[in-house]
Amino acid sequence: MPASHPVSEPPMHLLVPFASASDPACRAALPGLQLPRLTTLLAALVPVYTDEGDDHSLSPPHERALAQAIGLVRADGCPFGDGLIPWAALEDVQPDTPQAWFTPCHFQVGMEQVTLLPADQLELGDEHARALFDALAPYCTEDGITLTYVSASRWHARGEPLRGIACASLDRVAGRSVEAWMAGSSANPAGGQLLKRLQSEAQMLFYTHAAHDAREAARQHAVNGFWVSGAGALDHPLTRQPRPTQPDGLRRAALQADWNAWQQAWAELDAGEIAQWLARARRGEPVTLTLCGERTARRWTNAAPPSAGARIGRQFKKLLGTPPAWKTLETL
Repeated sequence: MPASHPVSEPPMHLLVPFASASDPACRAALPGLQLPRLTTLLAALVPVYTDEGDDHSLSPPHERALAQAIGLVRADGCPFGDGLIPWAALEDVQPDTPQAWFTPCHFQVGMEQVTLLPADQLELGDEHARALFDALAPYCTEDGITLTYVSASRWHARGEPLRGIACASLDRVAGRSVEAWMAGSSANPAGGQLLKRLQSEAQMLFYTHAAHDAREAARQHAVNGFWVSGAGALDHPLTRQPRPTQPDGLRRAALQADWNAWQQAWAELDAGEIAQWLARARRGEPVTLTLCGERTARRWTNAAPPSAGARIGRQFKKLLGTPPAWKTLETL
C-alpha cells in the first residue's frame, strides 16, 4: 500500500496464508478448486517477488511475507533469520527487551512420533489455563523470565534468556510431529538449554496438577507442556507499514487438516476478498496479492511497471489462455 494512503483506509495488500499446503490430501484437492476471480486477478497482475523456502523452515512463508510487508527488519535492514522474527516484542512498550510467546499445549506421544496440539484445539478455558499458568510462573521467575497471562492460549514471556532464541512458529508444528522443529539453532545456547529444562519442569508440574485430573475426568486432552515461539527483541525503532489484510479461514482449516473446510474457505475467499481486490484492480487502483504455501510465498501487483519477462508472459497468456488459479497454487 502506498505510504500516501491514510492508515485508516483498508490496506491494498491481501496476504493469504496456507493458500496451498504440503499435505498430499491438499495437493490432491487443488485441481478441484473453482476460483474464477483469483484466475482473473492473477492474469491482471504482474509477479514481483518470490520467496523460495522449504517445508521445514522455522518461520513459515506467510510470517516471512508479513514481516517484510510491515517493515519488520533488523537494524541493518536485513530480514530476521529463520525462527528469529520477534513477534512477541513487536507490540510491547519495551520492544528492546527479549520476549516470546508461551503456548500451553498437549504433546501426544505415539509409536513413532510426538504430535503437538495447541491450546486452541484443546477446549482450554481460563479456569484450567490460569491455574497452570500460576503454577509455572514462579519457575520462570527463578530463571529470569517474567510470565504474563494474556489468554488461555497465549502467555507472554519476557527476560534475557529469550534473546537470540530461534524457534519454530506454532503454525509449523500445530497438529504435527514436532521432531523436525525441536532442534532449532540458537545464538544463545545457554538460553536454549534453560528453556528445554523449563519445558521439562512444566511437563512434570502439569502432570501432577489438579487441572490434569480435572481434564482427564472430563475426557479432555491434558495440558502437558508449552511451546515457545516469536522469541527475540527489536534493537531499533521501526517505520511501521500498514498490515496487509490477512484472511484466516484457510489457515484454520489447514492446521486441522480439514481439506473439505479448506476448499470451502477458498470458495468463500474467492467470492469475498479476492472479488474485492479484482474490482479495485479493474478500477485502476494499486493492489498487491501475496499467496503463501508451506514452502514458498509469491507476490503480484499492478503498482509496478511490468518487466520485459512479465510482458512476454502476458503475451503467452493471451495466446495460450490464462491457466487456472490452482496451477499457481501448486507452485507454493
